[in-house]
Amino acid sequence: MILIGENIHVISKSVQNALVERDERFISELIELQKNMDYIDLNVGPAKKNMEGILPWLAKLVQSSCAQGISFDTTNIAEMESGLKSFNGKTFINSTSKDIERLEKMTDLAVEFCSNLIALTLSKETGIPKTADGRLEIAFEIYEKCLEKGIDSEKIFFDPLILPVCVEQGQALEALNTIQMVKESFDPPVNTVIGLSNVSNGCPKDIRPLINRVFGVLAFGAGLDAAIIDAKDEELVRIFRMLENNSPKSDVDKLYTSLADLIRNFGEIDDIDYDKDSAEQAKIVKTAKILLNKEIYSHSFTQI
Repeated sequence: MILIGENIHVISKSVQNALVERDERFISELIELQKNMDYIDLNVGPAKKNMEGILPWLAKLVQSSCAQGISFDTTNIAEMESGLKSFNGKTFINSTSKDIERLEKMTDLAVEFCSNLIALTLSKETGIPKTADGRLEIAFEIYEKCLEKGIDSEKIFFDPLILPVCVEQGQALEALNTIQMVKESFDPPVNTVIGLSNVSNGCPKDIRPLINRVFGVLAFGAGLDAAIIDAKDEELVRIFRMLENNSPKSDVDKLYTSLADLIRNFGEIDDIDYDKDSAEQAKIVKTAKILLNKEIYSHSFTQI
């Protein structure tokens, strides 16, 4: 399981200011924070004007302070190339879509720099398809281009694109279905990745970690290979490592393992065995039911 830290993100005003001002101390602290990750995502958006040249600057900071790989995350193709050229280590290109111009350029860069490639299952024409079948169709089209360019299947990571559960509840299940279908449909196999925090966007701050953790467990069971996550959520990191090593240490860990097995084996949530007198376990199961579209989401669902 590959974990990619999301904590350097231009959408954060403080991060954006630090990037514009080239605040080495601030950014170095964020890099240090993410040393529990396998890769660090450098999300710099369009990287225009006073952000030009930001990826080479960031790459040098990462390389000088840790052994982590980098996920270069920008819509600016020239900036993406500059970042890749400046870093001597493992990389992700984040990301391409089916749109032909970007797909051509991102696959060329993936070949040139022997990089992993995150491929979003969307296009300008369709947006994000509502169904897993629609997303899989886009994945096949991107896959054909990758094969044409000679990109190894193991370097392709399809992102099913999670929508917030508080906006379109049923789409959480479609994302899980997409992960399973992608893992079953390609030979040789390809990989899957999600931006995990997206599932809880718009939800109350106090329940976001619970939603992220439970969805992460379900996605792991579906065959997830990588996740872009908040490196500050140490419990989430612990849960992923526990699942990866199959090393539950508590009844809650056993419940998480059962939920992952449920998805892996196409089971039913109502058959899950858990301690109904445990408030923590009851919240986990209720969250799973909501994410599987078995119960209705509300901002106060943990209190009902």
